[in-house]
Amino acid sequence: MPESIPAALIIDTLKDTFREARAALAAEGWGAPRQEHLGWIVSVPDTHQRTVLAALDKERAIRVLTCATEDEAVAIAAGLYIGGEPVVLMIQHAGLYASVNTLRGVAKDGRVPMFYMIGLLNREKDKDPRESRHSMVRYCEPLLDLFGVPHARLEGPNDVHWIPEYYRLSRARRGPAAVLVGLETS
Repeated sequence: MPESIPAALIIDTLKDTFREARAALAAEGWGAPRQEHLGWIVSVPDTHQRTVLAALDKERAIRVLTCATEDEAVAIAAGLYIGGEPVVLMIQHAGLYASVNTLRGVAKDGRVPMFYMIGLLNREKDKDPRESRHSMVRYCEPLLDLFGVPHARLEGPNDVHWIPEYYRLSRARRGPAAVLVGLETS
């Protein structure tokens, strides 16, 4: 297993995902965006994905909005989606647990597409997450399964293709989809 996932690779993949999303929005009749950015990252600070978030601070093509809570982040992401903006939620697994009611109410019951990138802080590289000694890591996938949230693991540079695939899936199913970031970013 690789040691980390390069932040630049994730950011390039997000840019491509947002370009594709903008093209899809234009095909739906949204027209050209009024802004120059490609899309939004709505986040709550995540230690596991900190290098991506730090690099995004210097990135002009992607707007970043840092929120105090995951519930706030989900609500803002929903508003951006409704306004025709491509958006990704970037949170930590603890935040997933903290925002289960919003996941259910907004993304599931409200049928609002939400694409999550969830950092698995303390994931042991030599173990399947479901076998982790850390309960936050161990229960993350079962929680997503319980709520019927499709998910994939981003565990190395070769897995970044899951980002656009699950972004599109969230839109197609009008609900949540997630990529679990198993390795720290670098």
